Amino acid sequence: MAEPGDRAVGPADAPEPDGERPAAAPARAPGAVVLALLAVGWLAAMLWSTRAAINSAEAGATAVSLSAFALPGVISAALVAGGAVALAVTNLLAWRGMDRVTLRFVAAVGAGLLVGLGAALAINLTYFDNATTNVIAGTTAAAAIVGGAVAGAGNARVAGAAVTAALTALVFVVAFSQARDPLFDLFGAGDTQESMVTAAKWVSRTESLLAGLLAGLMAFGYLAWARRRAARRNETGPAPRWPGYLLAGAGPGLLLLLAEIVIRVGGRSLLELAAALSEADAVAQTSLGTSRIDNGIWVLFVGALTALIAFGRTLGPRPGDDETPKEAATR
Repeated sequence: MAEPGDRAVGPADAPEPDGERPAAAPARAPGAVVLALLAVGWLAAMLWSTRAAINSAEAGATAVSLSAFALPGVISAALVAGGAVALAVTNLLAWRGMDRVTLRFVAAVGAGLLVGLGAALAINLTYFDNATTNVIAGTTAAAAIVGGAVAGAGNARVAGAAVTAALTALVFVVAFSQARDPLFDLFGAGDTQESMVTAAKWVSRTESLLAGLLAGLMAFGYLAWARRRAARRNETGPAPRWPGYLLAGAGPGLLLLLAEIVIRVGGRSLLELAAALSEADAVAQTSLGTSRIDNGIWVLFVGALTALIAFGRTLGPRPGDDETPKEAATR
């Protein structure tokens, strides 16, 4: 018999059977399909522009030089495209409830492999058959596989933020080329070689700084959107904390440095062939390689710092921090 004041236990208070609890969806990278389409489109644009430049060359030496200059843009685009398509595939697995770590990684690598094979096939079918074609095709395929592996190895939302920010940075760098000439004049480029070198350094640093800022803001915006979307859709997994934002902001720079490794390993023969054309080509290849590394480091640190600061500004005071000393003393 219930005592006075006791509350009757109704059906609503009884524990729900396991099968009746609402199932939460696994964590996924939002917008992965759109991101994959954009990244593949960017890769196609890079392949097309490289083909147009190489096929327009009249001499074999010129084609080799142009191939070496265009290789970094193609490799970076392939790495990002491989990662973006891998995220779309792993999202499909998560939607079907197959979100095991090993399966996710294997599927991501397989997606990167498909992107790489497709790009390599397009290169072999549309480029002139010369000494550089197979090098570009093989290195592009390797970059796409590496991108897929990177996307499948970590948190889906953080990987999505890093890939989105990296694609944004790549597009920005190409768009920034339109502002190079005015900036050269602004930074005092004159008739002397010393003034040209100094102006080129400042233009490169400005480009890297702006690319890092844009990448960091894009990474933060993506993760903030993913957090709100996950809350609405009851997706499982903890929301990324400050290390996740730090890694997402640094992701574009890390991907650029990773692309540089792929370029120097897979495209080594092409770079050496281009450097052997003349002393000026050798100096240009060395200078460009150093500039790409510096750019990746700048984007890494500026992007990470920007994303972390943006995340910090969203944090409110801890409970009790807004109490006045008088209110705390009356407790």
